[in-house]
Amino acid sequence: MLSARTAEETRLRERIVSLGRSLFERGLTAGSSGNLSARLPDGRWLMTPTNACLGELDPARLALLDAQGQALAGDPPSKELSLHQAMYEARPQARAIVHLHATHSAAISCLDGLDPDNCLPALTPYFVMKIGRLPLIPYHPPGDPALGGAIRALACRHCAVLLANHGPVVSGESLEAATYAIEELEETAKLALLLRGSPVRPLNPQQIQDLQDRFNLKSSF
Repeated sequence: MLSARTAEETRLRERIVSLGRSLFERGLTAGSSGNLSARLPDGRWLMTPTNACLGELDPARLALLDAQGQALAGDPPSKELSLHQAMYEARPQARAIVHLHATHSAAISCLDGLDPDNCLPALTPYFVMKIGRLPLIPYHPPGDPALGGAIRALACRHCAVLLANHGPVVSGESLEAATYAIEELEETAKLALLLRGSPVRPLNPQQIQDLQDRFNLKSSF
């Protein structure tokens, strides 16, 4: 019989594969872009391999890393390993991280004049509930180790960040929570682009405060 730990690792491997396939098939990631990771109860974590298509993942080939991000088994991890490691270090409550190059949120990340403290308006309560404020990380080349330091400076206060000219990174208390949150971020980015040039009525500070109080969201802001 499998031990509880082995059973949990097997379940998590299969869940990474199924969610990766879902994201790919729905057009939220393309080619070999995007990466997922999730922590096991013992502190080790699983990550999608470098140059892997999220729609064609093999559960047996996912990278297995120790708590410090050192490879233990499987294929080499994504080149974005350092950003995942930084997010986990800054947010010990995070159990999973999803990074995508989803079209609309990547488009927002390319716009000039973004508010670096909050890249998207609070258009819906669900964006407030799942993301909160979305700060901008200045541009770094993919895989740049310096990106980790930039993320650490913000991730302790924010569950999600937007990488300039790149895309979003979202953490969550589970792989499902991180996935649902990044989907909500992408939908809000789509709404923001659709509404550009039109009068917009985002949630006001009192409405945002009400959501924070109702759902205990202060740690996300």
